[in-house]
Amino acid sequence: MSTVRSSLTDENRDITATALQGALVDLVDLSLVGKQAHWNVYGKNFRSLHLQLDEIVVAARNATDLVAERAIAIGVSADGRAATVAETSSVPKIHGGTISDTEVVTLMIDAYTSIIANMRERIEVTESADPVTQDLLIGVTAELEKQSWMFQAELG
Repeated sequence: MSTVRSSLTDENRDITATALQGALVDLVDLSLVGKQAHWNVYGKNFRSLHLQLDEIVVAARNATDLVAERAIAIGVSADGRAATVAETSSVPKIHGGTISDTEVVTLMIDAYTSIIANMRERIEVTESADPVTQDLLIGVTAELEKQSWMFQAELG
């Protein structure tokens, strides 16, 4: 049980906690998928994708920390355990082994599309439940949308 008392009502804390937990697992998984692709990408765009994937991993990990710390600040625990992420993430799965540069771009676009749709739902449900969390989610989503645009631009 948390010793942190929230200024939110129990109902608003629960709504916010659900939104934050969903964001957390999606962001953890995004960082893992990004790193897996980083290690295994090949093709004519290898170098630029290899570097770009590291950038998205850093951005996802930074956002993960913000989201997890917000959960703790409102008196709920953050669950980023591997089993929880595997069971509840909305990020499309990445296969093992090598992955072509074009497959990576498509995979990342699909991942961002899924995460952004869910983040926008989380933004909506936290509007009245907790505007502070909503603001955090808006900022995280803006960065996700920027990264999504960069991958989409690679398709020409």
